[in-house]
Amino acid sequence: MEASTLPVACSLTEPELRERRSAVLRKVGEAVLEIVEVENGNAYRFPLTDEWLDELVNLVRLERQCCPFLTFKISVEPDGGSVRLELTGPSGTKEFLSSFLHRTYARAILTEGDFSC
Repeated sequence: MEASTLPVACSLTEPELRERRSAVLRKVGEAVLEIVEVENGNAYRFPLTDEWLDELVNLVRLERQCCPFLTFKISVEPDGGSVRLELTGPSGTKEFLSSFLHRTYARAILTEGDFSC
């Protein structure tokens, strides 16, 4: 099945999704340094550390199972820059993503008192 014909939906049950949010998505969302809109999705910038590379690979490993409509790209900037996770998919993907990482990112920014995003 082509990604464009897959439904934009997570296959986790509500209890599984709550667990994923508390165990994985909250930590990832709180580490986001920047969110940039890209065609058919968003790109998230993270600190470039071995820990965050491992965390993002784990996130992709988990999320590709329950969100098969997503395309995942991890890129690393040169010379100690940052790591970028790009999530794209069919129409509706941006709205879907905002219900997960954006709220956690916004809470982290407001907690730190940085209103520049």
